[in-house]
Amino acid sequence: MTMKPGIVVTGASGRMGQMLIRTVAASDKAHLVGAVVRRGHSWVGRDVGEAMGGAPLGVTVTDQPLEAFARAQAVIDFTTPETTLEFAALAAQARAVHVIGTTGMTDEQIAKLEPAARHAVIIRAGNMSLGVNLLVQLTKRVAAALDEDFDIEVIEAHHRNKVDAPSGTALMLGEAAAEGRGVKLAEVADRGRDGITGARERGHIGFSAIRGGDIVGEHDVLFAADGERIILRHVATDRAIFARGALKAALWGQDKDPGEYDMVDVLGL
Repeated sequence: MTMKPGIVVTGASGRMGQMLIRTVAASDKAHLVGAVVRRGHSWVGRDVGEAMGGAPLGVTVTDQPLEAFARAQAVIDFTTPETTLEFAALAAQARAVHVIGTTGMTDEQIAKLEPAARHAVIIRAGNMSLGVNLLVQLTKRVAAALDEDFDIEVIEAHHRNKVDAPSGTALMLGEAAAEGRGVKLAEVADRGRDGITGARERGHIGFSAIRGGDIVGEHDVLFAADGERIILRHVATDRAIFARGALKAALWGQDKDPGEYDMVDVLGL
């Protein structure tokens, strides 16, 4: 690849969008060619760098995604499930790599990405960091090694403004634990406890969500048996790790065949 790929960032005005813009703008392996916001946003028509309160970056904010995608080799998308489905069709039309960090997508919504993946590369992950994806692999291995005498609980903490629970990362970890045990997560997940719930059911995988302050992301996978506990943990202190992972995915996808991929593919884990 002789030319640096052009990247469009969607949800540009959001906290993650702004971090992605700074990461792409600072990269020597890619360049920013577009910044997309929702229709009618106050940033439309402004230089994205100035809108963020900094120096001009030479990229005008737009609410017309297809026009932006047509100029790009990759789209990095941390928005909402409904918006991501819209963007998937447009990115496929533009034949741009679509990196999806959007969380809270249902199985039905994820299935709707399949038509777009026939025409373009889609890289989707609940978490883009190297450390978390290593934690996923460790969780799978530990779950496979331990029997149901060990209860599994996924405990996650995020900032007060996060709108979905459990987090996409927590669900990734739950899926890994279920896969390690050879079961389907949907059949053993315990995602809510309130009131008199009765004793924990053997073999279930539980989820606990904490919301508060400005917590970037903390995930524990607890394996608890009588007399002993094993805790696997990842703590994120800077969301730049997610932006760097997303950019890595966008670059990795440039020479790949159309299809659906994840960060395990990107990182070669």
